[in-house]
Amino acid sequence: MRYLTIILFLVFGLPAGFSQSDTSRLKLVFAGDIMGHDEQIAGAWNAGLSSYEYEPTFRYVKPYIEQADIAIANLEVTLAGPPYKGYPEFSSPDALAIAARDAGFDVFIQANNHALDRGRKGFTRTLRILDSLNVIHTGTFVDSLRRVINYPLILEKNEIRIALLNYTYGTNGIIIPRPSIINRIDTSKIRMDLEKAALANPDFTIVTIHWGEEYQRIENPTQQRLATFILRNGADAIIGSHPHVVQPVKWFSSPDSIRSHVVVYSQGNFVSNQRAQYKDGGIIVELNLIKTEDSTVIDEFNYMPTWVYRNDLPGKSTFYIVPVSFYENHATYFNFKDHDKYKISQFATDTREHLKNVKENDFFRKPFDSAQGDTIINR
Repeated sequence: MRYLTIILFLVFGLPAGFSQSDTSRLKLVFAGDIMGHDEQIAGAWNAGLSSYEYEPTFRYVKPYIEQADIAIANLEVTLAGPPYKGYPEFSSPDALAIAARDAGFDVFIQANNHALDRGRKGFTRTLRILDSLNVIHTGTFVDSLRRVINYPLILEKNEIRIALLNYTYGTNGIIIPRPSIINRIDTSKIRMDLEKAALANPDFTIVTIHWGEEYQRIENPTQQRLATFILRNGADAIIGSHPHVVQPVKWFSSPDSIRSHVVVYSQGNFVSNQRAQYKDGGIIVELNLIKTEDSTVIDEFNYMPTWVYRNDLPGKSTFYIVPVSFYENHATYFNFKDHDKYKISQFATDTREHLKNVKENDFFRKPFDSAQGDTIINR
């Protein structure tokens, strides 16, 4: 795992006063929903090794994810142990989290509507497994003391300090069992959390949030009002999830006109078995920050459309997250059937039209040296 400092946030906060060069830069990458439907679980089973194997899922995005300074994803399953199951009560093999970690993800956000799918036992096991894997996570806590100590999550790298917050609209009607904590959307609590985050003197504050209406491609008025509230109370960026489709990206200017604030209303699905139009892919978003003596601002923002390819074989399907631009530059390598060619092209067109105000990432459009190329297209 990349070197990343986690700052335990005790009640009294933290002083600023850390050394820095004249200019520091940080690349943050966010991925959408990591789901675990029944077909994904069955497809990951390797009978020969008697184990689950998810490496193929992340193979084509790994070269991009691992070059980020900090990579964050929404883990929308529990790691509750067997029996493994998809919708509506998700429990995926631990191998899914291991593969995502090994692909380069540093942080999992977990405040989402499926966090309690297997009750308190599954909830606590999920946290225990992530801790054993040395994976940073936030949004859910075994008790209030852990939340006090570890929340908001404060990360520091390249002499840039990030405050990361995470909330969900609900838990599918399941009552949160004490003493477990799952961050719910509550404006008074969000305001207090942002005030607490400010005590750590972060250079940049990000709120990740599970909100909105499923399968709606435009954000609703509740999302808009909540985004305005969060930005007014100290957040610099908002990254949304839950609708399982891509929603708009919008920019807001701060009163001092120095900073621009970005709201990504929904990134869509990073990986799932949802195959209908708009649901079969998502976007990775990249925030490039630059810190000077005066301020820390977004130097560049872009997105990368990714599509989920399901390779169906007798009795088994293997899932791959495919960057659209990588496919477009290596279409003959993938050898998709006509149906899949149509679907990925449709997704690309839909997404680019929807986000025409946002720059698209060009990582996979650049030429690669032979060593890197071999890594990328290794079957």
